[in-house]
Amino acid sequence: MSKGKEKADKDVEDGGKSGKGKGGMIKIIIGAVLLLGLGAGGAYGAFAMGMFGETGHDEPDTPKLVMKGEEDPYPLPGAEKKKDETPPVYGDGGSKYRTVYYSFEETFTSNLADSPGLVQVELAVSTRRDGRVLQWVHNHELAIRSAILTELAATPEAEIYDPGGKERLAKRLTAAINAVLVENEGFGGIDAVHFRGFLVQ
Repeated sequence: MSKGKEKADKDVEDGGKSGKGKGGMIKIIIGAVLLLGLGAGGAYGAFAMGMFGETGHDEPDTPKLVMKGEEDPYPLPGAEKKKDETPPVYGDGGSKYRTVYYSFEETFTSNLADSPGLVQVELAVSTRRDGRVLQWVHNHELAIRSAILTELAATPEAEIYDPGGKERLAKRLTAAINAVLVENEGFGGIDAVHFRGFLVQ
């Protein structure tokens, strides 16, 4: 029997599986390429819909912390540096952010809770964020004054004489000021209230 006839007989016996093996391998390769293509398309679609990675939406534009020595992008009007003015020298320790202050020009006078006593305070606020916070304090000073007077009127006389009570009052005043800023601007940013003067009558 010739070799050609033996090969033909063998192909008939195995049902042409040897040729089918090559075609099966091509189908597997094509299937793998299609799956890879679908996977890449799905990943791109998830990325475009913002399921992960950059979404194309910036974070809200809220006042940012300002490092010591950095220029404030939103300086308070009238606070521009003069040419002859020496820039501040910051220490190496403490916070890495600079602190700025705003003093209320007028004093705050109020009755105390359940008492004929009066309290008169001079206040300042501080922030480590950019100048927008203090601009908002200035713009909403009327509403802030009202909130401060409400907190003072709710303060018992005994608390005024206690150092711990004064600290608690300062925290309550900070929260009241930030509440006004959040209501009007969507962001607080005041870190602390400072007593420049404190008189009880």
